[in-house]
Amino acid sequence: MLTVNKKEEVTLSIFTSLSSVQPTEWTSDLKNQNFDGIVLVTQNHDTLPSELECLKAPLQDYSSVDSGLGEEVVILKVPGLPGNRLVFASTGPVNRDYDDIRRFSDAAVKGIKRALKAGIKRPLLVCPPHKDYKNSALVAALGALQSLYKPLEVREGNKKLSNYKVCVLGLWANEEAEGQRLVELADALESGRLACRDIGGSDPERMAAPQVADYVQQLFEGSPVQVQVLSDLAVLEQEYPCLALVNRCASSVPRHQARVIKLQYYGEGPVQKTLMLVGKGITYDTGGADIKAGGVMAGMHRDKCGAAAVAGFFQILAKLKPKHLKVVGAMAMVRNSVGADCYVADELVVSRARRRVRVGNTDAEGRMVMVDLLCEMKEKAVNEVSPELFTIATLTGHAVRAMGPHYSIIMDNGPAHGNNNAAQWQKAGEVLGDVFEVSTIRREDYEFHKGKSEYEDILQCNNLPSSATPRGHQTPAAFLIMASGLDEHGVDSNKPLPYSHIDIAGSSGPFPGVPTGAPVLAMATNYILSNEL
Repeated sequence: MLTVNKKEEVTLSIFTSLSSVQPTEWTSDLKNQNFDGIVLVTQNHDTLPSELECLKAPLQDYSSVDSGLGEEVVILKVPGLPGNRLVFASTGPVNRDYDDIRRFSDAAVKGIKRALKAGIKRPLLVCPPHKDYKNSALVAALGALQSLYKPLEVREGNKKLSNYKVCVLGLWANEEAEGQRLVELADALESGRLACRDIGGSDPERMAAPQVADYVQQLFEGSPVQVQVLSDLAVLEQEYPCLALVNRCASSVPRHQARVIKLQYYGEGPVQKTLMLVGKGITYDTGGADIKAGGVMAGMHRDKCGAAAVAGFFQILAKLKPKHLKVVGAMAMVRNSVGADCYVADELVVSRARRRVRVGNTDAEGRMVMVDLLCEMKEKAVNEVSPELFTIATLTGHAVRAMGPHYSIIMDNGPAHGNNNAAQWQKAGEVLGDVFEVSTIRREDYEFHKGKSEYEDILQCNNLPSSATPRGHQTPAAFLIMASGLDEHGVDSNKPLPYSHIDIAGSSGPFPGVPTGAPVLAMATNYILSNEL
């Protein structure tokens, strides 16, 4: 008989919660009684392939009495199918100028939600191949998994000892190799999005900086990912002075003190490419002294989704173990608190790159916590093989205003633009529906951040919201380049370094609601699965 003490029970419970990707399995048998309902995702019943012929007749019968079939999700009683139930979630047209692969994930989300409402506990998701979208089945599976995500706090407080909304999610495939790979990829990609959602979506106390560090250390224990956590205030002040400035107020509260979480992955074989990622991890953003007034502070626990995305990408690396790839990550976990010791506009701080920065707005803290870590990455990058540097952040409201919700924005410096980096990310994003828009860093963005007096080299920000500032999502990229010293590694230097800034303020997900996990699918597609998907 196995005996477990209370401390081990708690540890086991936490570990189980961290590894709670919805179980999936594949089948080619539509009448497999291990399932209790089919969720069909396709454009319409007339286009079903021969192997799904048995699903066509009941849908034809239904359409004879309801011409609205396909306009909303319907559930039919079909004797002989698992659970005698068929949920039909139409994608609608997928061949217009503005259609993309997200039609399949959107339909799967709606279909699974309807299945849950019907009491289905073992749904079989069926998404037949589409000639124009070869990854439609995987995208539908990821849509289903998005809707089946159970928040970390709910999992940890669950008294029923089940971390899942359904017992199992079935994925239909016609061939064994296809089915096995579908399950493998869906599990790996969802594990990254789950970690991203857990960190990014959990409340500001559950995922305060020390708690994030604990979560990440437990997540990667025994994996190929190496974790280092920096917490000493003196070290943070010496190595990352801009980050420490933001942390000054929160540092007086032990449970809110900053953490810098460093991650490394070394793929098997000689390194052919090195990715260097810095993620913004503001565990809560009050705005600081420039406080978020008028009811706009709610939801600011989501300001850590950039760092969450870094952790999520490393989780996918740990699962898929790509060869010849080295990835270095830094999660800047800081709370932008307000109080007697908070930093204020007008303060001067010397960045790691020895640039004197004038604070213009304490609500522009995201760039501050990332810039010294970006500088450190720059210092290391000159000795790395084929380095590419990135900052990932829910940085500006202007990103949402410019491109709308649902879209990440990427912008390159000169060397990255020369490598067509932003275009490659945009193309990769289309593959699994983790979509991007491309912006450009212009000369006006650099001018905007030049010091306005002899006191400072660089102005951190103006005193307006980004959404009220012309080029409000582009100028922060110029600041990051200038204050980190990356402007010495442009196309005109002897050692150009490709750098791209990614603003996920629009794509990170709704509040209230569940984070999307953006942009980890695009990252995985671009750097791990580019030859397969």
